[in-house]
Amino acid sequence: MNVHSATALLVIDAQESFRQRVDDWEHTANPAVLDNIALLVAHAREVGDHVVWITHSEPGTGGVFDPVNGFVRVIAALAPLASEQALTKTTINAFTSTDLQERLQRDGIRRLVVCGIRTEQCCETTTRVAADLGFDVEFITDATTTSSIPAADGLTAVSGEDIMRRTESILSARGFATISSTRERVGATADHAPVSS
Repeated sequence: MNVHSATALLVIDAQESFRQRVDDWEHTANPAVLDNIALLVAHAREVGDHVVWITHSEPGTGGVFDPVNGFVRVIAALAPLASEQALTKTTINAFTSTDLQERLQRDGIRRLVVCGIRTEQCCETTTRVAADLGFDVEFITDATTTSSIPAADGLTAVSGEDIMRRTESILSARGFATISSTRERVGATADHAPVSS
């Protein structure tokens, strides 16, 4: 790993917790998310960018995000390396409850590439905070995913696909991030073995 690299790939909450919500996971808006994250990780390693694995924890809740239940871990097929940084957050964004900002500054990182789960929650919120902190952010929408959620009226569900497009549009239009696809980021000829889901 090149410690002087100016770019870090943030892999946010690509963790087993979400796959334990079986109904949600089976209807995720982007079934290719793990394959696309794997492509981004392989590319980052190839070009010498930092890879930072971020997981979400909710201690004491008894649910799938409670570390005592064993699901607060990166999905094994993504195969994090021991040499890559890993941290666990307890807030929606990856900065407030961790030392992520200090780590990035220490390593001279000014550009972030964001992927992970969920598009409009931890990925989008981390992107907004990162932009406010002065980082240049590239948001890889097709390497994120989410699920449908009830609308405010309690009747009309907002589809995961619509949520992803909304996040992409707002982050771009409001200047929080540039939007790219996985293929744009890694190059059109990149290839990687599919990740088992």
